[in-house]
Amino acid sequence: MPRSPRRRVALYSHDTQGLGHVRRNIEIAAALVAARPGTDVLLLTGTPAAAALPLPPGAEVVVLPGVAKNGPGAYAAASLGLRLGEVLDLRGRMIESALAAFSPDLVVVDKVARGLGGELDAALRTLRSTVGPRGLPTRVVLGLRDVLDDPATARAEWEAEDTTAAVRASYDAVWVYGDPRVHDLAATLRLPDDVAAMVRHTGYLAHGRGGHVTTPPAGDPTPPEQPYVLCLVGGGQDGHLLADTVARTPLPAGHRAVLVTGPCMPVAQRQRLQDLAAHRPDLDVHSFVGDTRPLVAGAAAVVSMGGYNSVCELLTAGRPTLVVPRTSPRREQLVRAEGLAPHTGLDHVRAEHATPALLAGWLDRAVRRAATPHDLDLDGLGRLPRLVDDLLAPTLAEETSRATA
Repeated sequence: MPRSPRRRVALYSHDTQGLGHVRRNIEIAAALVAARPGTDVLLLTGTPAAAALPLPPGAEVVVLPGVAKNGPGAYAAASLGLRLGEVLDLRGRMIESALAAFSPDLVVVDKVARGLGGELDAALRTLRSTVGPRGLPTRVVLGLRDVLDDPATARAEWEAEDTTAAVRASYDAVWVYGDPRVHDLAATLRLPDDVAAMVRHTGYLAHGRGGHVTTPPAGDPTPPEQPYVLCLVGGGQDGHLLADTVARTPLPAGHRAVLVTGPCMPVAQRQRLQDLAAHRPDLDVHSFVGDTRPLVAGAAAVVSMGGYNSVCELLTAGRPTLVVPRTSPRREQLVRAEGLAPHTGLDHVRAEHATPALLAGWLDRAVRRAATPHDLDLDGLGRLPRLVDDLLAPTLAEETSRATA
């Protein structure tokens, strides 16, 4: 009896800033590989830093030419001396070629249905006639984090990018990686009935994160033996103000502070934090940590920005947490923090109120506080393989067509 072909999954993320999108896709890839080891994964990303992140077995990264934000809603080539349209055309051709050669069973597109600036348009047209290794049409899914932005901005961008038409034309399902009790994205976007019927809230991609990391990434720090508090600022590109505040905050007696700047923090800002640490023996500063879970698990309390991946790790660990969300250029983190507050023990404060004195008071209370239980759905990573199996199950018409071919 012939062996079934290996399943092929491609995951795209545009990645103009930070590591959030590609980190989410890596966790999805790991969950799918763990549930079905005979799976090959192709990660298409715009960030070269993805190559430094731990990958599950059977996964490879294709790094696209970088695009960076150079102002609110404005983009430019990150390195190449090309106009934005030229670099997007180059990226689009690379994506279309890679997917055509890979012939995946499933493609998951993160957040932007048509890709950055429409760079996926040609690939999506090609995918509608692509057949995977099992002889069945490629399925295409739009994967959305729980919150895109404040409701008015999210609706305006969805409409401006003609997303409803793109979903109708090119997608088989829409997955929302969250619990609708925190934020009902379909209701927020006011989706028409046919598109809303495609939506599945998967639960947060929280439990089981990092299961593919069997050994600590090279260079990752060991959690201190002394009690400590932890500060996380995501990729770090806009986390300097919070990191600087924590670096100047008096700590609870007997504790030290561990601060992770993220690899995207500008060098000058990172150096300032290193200079502050040189004069504070109770402060450790690390620029890049491949797997933050051990640091989170051992912390007496955590101060963090409110990005999706960080919040998932913090909800899983159950450590006392203060979220200091960014509000520019997107209010996503603030909307998420406000939505989580009634359901969890995560505290939040606006960045303009996060002074060293306020943080010191919160830390003094938090290190003596037990975790607050909650019933949010954190099982998205366990649910996704079942959703994929259902999506890839051939329809009766496809089985009949394949049998008579």
